[in-house]
Amino acid sequence: MEKFTKESLAKYDGKNGNPAYVAIKGVVYDVTGNPHWTDGEHHGNLAGRDLTVAIGQSPHGESVLGKLKKVGTYED
Repeated sequence: MEKFTKESLAKYDGKNGNPAYVAIKGVVYDVTGNPHWTDGEHHGNLAGRDLTVAIGQSPHGESVLGKLKKVGTYED
């Protein structure tokens, strides 16, 4: 699996045809094509970022992660 940094993950923002990836607890997930992630955004959260804190505050929490494809690891 690919290793991502803050800078490399930022390229995967779901804009202009780019895939949409998010990092959660050191794992990078592909949210491209997920209907909840229109144009790289989901309820104010943006793809291409570490969303560890945000998912902890969401109503669904980490329960949705099992449905997503893991594409790499994240190191801040």
